Amino acid sequence: MTKKRELLILITNDDGIKAKGLKSLVNVVKPLGKIVVVSPFEVHSGMSHAITVKVPLRVKKTREEHNLTVYGCNGTPVDCVKLAFNQILPRKPDLLVAGINHGSNAAASIFYSGTMAAALEGCINEIPSVGISLVSHNPDADLSATEFYSKLIIEKIIENGLPKSICLNVNVPKISLEKIAGIKVCRQTKGYWQEEFEKRTDPQGNKYFWLTGKFHNSEPEAHDTDEWALDNNYVSIVPIQVDLTSYHTMREIKNWNFT
Repeated sequence: MTKKRELLILITNDDGIKAKGLKSLVNVVKPLGKIVVVSPFEVHSGMSHAITVKVPLRVKKTREEHNLTVYGCNGTPVDCVKLAFNQILPRKPDLLVAGINHGSNAAASIFYSGTMAAALEGCINEIPSVGISLVSHNPDADLSATEFYSKLIIEKIIENGLPKSICLNVNVPKISLEKIAGIKVCRQTKGYWQEEFEKRTDPQGNKYFWLTGKFHNSEPEAHDTDEWALDNNYVSIVPIQVDLTSYHTMREIKNWNFT
């Protein structure tokens, strides 16, 4: 009988190597296989798919024990994934998990998220990937519900796989485990962040701006979206694809007269 190969799982995040969410995710995933963590040394929230091109990237091993190796990197979440694939991992991983992110990555937030960019980088490399977020920016938030559903969803990904170039965007509401109504597989909410820049003055008298704002839901009446799911105490799962092509618009533009 052929021995089943041990799973190799890559973990990263955008809240930095010291984040409670990262440590929590490692504890969830550790029983499932050999774990390699490559995480930014510092917080890189809102970095989206940024990569480092102007300064050298540096990696340092910070922890090693049975079936777990942890590296810190001075780059972005996507840098961490790229370096892991190219320089750190012994082979292509069987799964990439990004998180647990402190803060929602539902709706339009996915476009700014370093967590989901890391998951999408896994997609680009045809690796089953998932980004997991808790709708709380509290660095010491209660992660017990997120841990429970992370384990359930990750085990289902391992069992069933994911289509190529598809990853999952998972968001967990900020409530206790017993209050969660279940899981909703849904679509991304249509909406946008309405930014405001507060004009401030530093101690030297220099003007600067601080980004604030709130999310505007363009379809609050819709019941099949991630924002609705979270507002109604469900864990949301949105399948995300790498291909951003609008195929129906492509067909329409082909009918334009360019001559």
